[in-house]
Amino acid sequence: MRIRGFLIDINGVLYVGSQVIPGAAQVVEYLQVQKIPHRFVTNNTTTPVWQLAQKLQSLGLAIPESVIFSTITATKGYLKMQGIQRIYPVLRREVQAEFAAEFEFDADKPQAVVIGDIGEAWDYQLMNQLFHYVIQGARIVALHKGKYWQTEEGLKIDIGAFVAGLEYVTGEEAVVIGKPSPEFFKMALRSLNLEANEVAMVGDDIESDVGGAKQLGMYGILVRTGKYREEIAYQSAVLPDMILDSIAALPEVWEKYGVRS
Repeated sequence: MRIRGFLIDINGVLYVGSQVIPGAAQVVEYLQVQKIPHRFVTNNTTTPVWQLAQKLQSLGLAIPESVIFSTITATKGYLKMQGIQRIYPVLRREVQAEFAAEFEFDADKPQAVVIGDIGEAWDYQLMNQLFHYVIQGARIVALHKGKYWQTEEGLKIDIGAFVAGLEYVTGEEAVVIGKPSPEFFKMALRSLNLEANEVAMVGDDIESDVGGAKQLGMYGILVRTGKYREEIAYQSAVLPDMILDSIAALPEVWEKYGVRS
């Protein structure tokens, strides 16, 4: 194993709720001091990148906006590449603002429905509305398709259930932008200017983080924090290259396997 850089998940790896994982702040500082190429990658669809950077900094994690790679940014890039201008945003208000300056919001006949996290706002009326948009020709663009996520109260259902339901009733397959989408990882790798076999992905989700990364030829490092559950990891067909108790052990990984460019 020869590692030149890292992609590191945020929620569940650096913090859970308002609690920072012990040692995470020291690892952030270590990456910066050692000048190790890295990006913090996230499927977070509720918070613009600049606000996420502020939140991390308020928790004592000195992470600048420039090293955060978000599915929000990746989704806007995808829509532009596809020539999509009219969208129906299934997004929180603060995230809608990220799209409003660059895309037209169309509640009549959008070219795409763009789906992110909206918490408990999901209901039958909304699903039926999206169903009609899609059967009229709109594409389903999901910022991610997560099954569940870790909160301070435990695991909670994620938007993947609603995306899958929309796929089922329309017969249309969603374009999934966030992890484990290969395109998401490719864009993150391009931002590092490194090849897949030079980078390790560090995450708490054996499928989206580790599985998605390994499918592209990256190394996969699973941490036993956040949404990690031993029984789920044991049943998965994905085999991590390494399992760490937490992100705090990452400097040891670099000392053993790191290669400076």
